[in-house]
Amino acid sequence: MSAVLRSTAITQSTPFVDVPATDPALLRTLAAAGLPATGRFLPKAGWVSRVWVGDEYVVRLSNGQFRDAYRHEATVVNLLAGSEVPHARHLAHGDGPDGPWYLSERLPGRTMHEAWPAADSHTRQAIIESLGAALRALHRVPVPAGLLPPWLADALAGKPWAAFHPPVVSAALQQVEAARRLPGNDSRLLADVVDWIQERLVLFAADEPVLVHGDLHGSNVIVDQGRVAGLIDFAEALAQPADVELDTILRWCAKAREYPPAPDGRGLDETTLTEVPGWLHGAYPELFEREHLRERLNFYDMYGELALYAHHPQPDLREAAQHRIARLLSGHNHLEGLVW
Repeated sequence: MSAVLRSTAITQSTPFVDVPATDPALLRTLAAAGLPATGRFLPKAGWVSRVWVGDEYVVRLSNGQFRDAYRHEATVVNLLAGSEVPHARHLAHGDGPDGPWYLSERLPGRTMHEAWPAADSHTRQAIIESLGAALRALHRVPVPAGLLPPWLADALAGKPWAAFHPPVVSAALQQVEAARRLPGNDSRLLADVVDWIQERLVLFAADEPVLVHGDLHGSNVIVDQGRVAGLIDFAEALAQPADVELDTILRWCAKAREYPPAPDGRGLDETTLTEVPGWLHGAYPELFEREHLRERLNFYDMYGELALYAHHPQPDLREAAQHRIARLLSGHNHLEGLVW
């Protein structure tokens, strides 16, 4: 399981099942949105939402675990209006009898996760090159200072953690302190981590935060005819350095099997993604040109492992994160097998 909030995994491919909308929760959500209970919808599995893909729009119904996630997503998507970022327009959101809901336009095509296995090398390269253009446009969108999802702001303020998330550079030492409160923590390891973090914080001193998607992998990119038709699921978007985006993408390339589109699904084979970093580098070289990039990426990785170690409810996963922290301190992690 990766250290990110799982995608709603909206699969927007056809064919459609020729069945009208009859699900009671969908009908109630359509009513809450002021829409007629007509049309045909294809139900889709997701990690944190129920999803229905219609002919014209996508309906998502949250379990409410993440406070104001849809309100935050609507705010972020509305920032994209008029930009060159391909995305699904936000149409409406609110709270209905079954919980928070979000309504967006339906994009043509299907997820990159779905399209990738059958695509030839030329098509794959074209997809990644258009992804690079989309990311460059995203990182140029003006972003409010300190933008954070509300549920993440709650977690960083000490409230229970609902999910894991992209790195927040300024909160790295907070994760160490949270880990220190765990019974049976490895105090010597954490002391080494503090020194390691403090030595590297200077690498981020001159950063200008940009709008970062924060959960960019195969299930959150829609492709059509060999190009990116839209980035979706902005529930984790935040203001951070641009290479935070690269951290997630490279983690997906190295550990794609840990990113299935739904709990009972399968992630892609990592061997099919070996050329992705190089293609992305060619399309968006500025993302790779930060001084000390490898150390910065290691820092983001440390943040994610600390968040798992400090907050994950399952002891075996916390223990695995502890082992990865020790390995990272010795200079080894998933980046070793990647070429860009």
